[in-house]
Amino acid sequence: MPDLFSNYVILCVGAFVAGLVDAVVGGGGLVLIPTLFSVFPNVAPATLLGTNKVAGVMGTSAAAINFARKVRIHWAAAAPAALAAFALSFTGAYLVTHVPTDMMRKALPFVLLAVAIYTLKKKDFGQTHAPLLSGGKEKLYAVLVGAGVGFYDGLFGPGTGSFFVFLFVRIFGYDFLRASAVSKVVNIATNLAALVWFSYNGHVIWQLGLLMAVFNIGGSLVGTKLAMKHGSSFVRKLFLFVVSALILKTGYDAFLK
Repeated sequence: MPDLFSNYVILCVGAFVAGLVDAVVGGGGLVLIPTLFSVFPNVAPATLLGTNKVAGVMGTSAAAINFARKVRIHWAAAAPAALAAFALSFTGAYLVTHVPTDMMRKALPFVLLAVAIYTLKKKDFGQTHAPLLSGGKEKLYAVLVGAGVGFYDGLFGPGTGSFFVFLFVRIFGYDFLRASAVSKVVNIATNLAALVWFSYNGHVIWQLGLLMAVFNIGGSLVGTKLAMKHGSSFVRKLFLFVVSALILKTGYDAFLK
């Protein structure tokens, strides 16, 4: 019983920290997924990933609602991106059982490294909100971003939220704070698609997922408050920290594990 209690405490703390980080720049899975795997080493990986999505959907939804109260979410980009991400996440999840992902696994650390270097070199990157797109062009690019990253999330996954933040800054001209807010909306769609897929295939422990969701929501609320209080410079710093951690984690998984 004491071991079971301590395991649940570890998971709840992990869920809170994951929610906080994910609410600001994405990357909550970097915290919670390894925690789940270390606490339940004998449970099927698909079941742990599916259970993680219960917390992810609810925590991300809480973050999106909290952002929407203080930051104007640009729905002309968020809505089409979310719809495309939802649809293509299913495609990626289906293909993951039919195509090898070894090349993607090895390429990912270098893609993330390029993102980090680009962000570091451009000191003003994401510091000012100056939208670059409008009308049909904005919707088209939103669909392309949502579809591309949504497909990646279904097929592979690590760093999805961070990729959304980066692309909404780089392509749409948002500052980091507003990019993070829009990314939450789109990330809800990818998480929901994955949850539907895992649930349909019986890979969700609902009681555990809902317990973690409570703490994930708490972390999300704290994370959004920190982001709105400290602004884009804080989000940029945390973004670089999370991307650096993702580079190390994905590099280890691809070449050393």
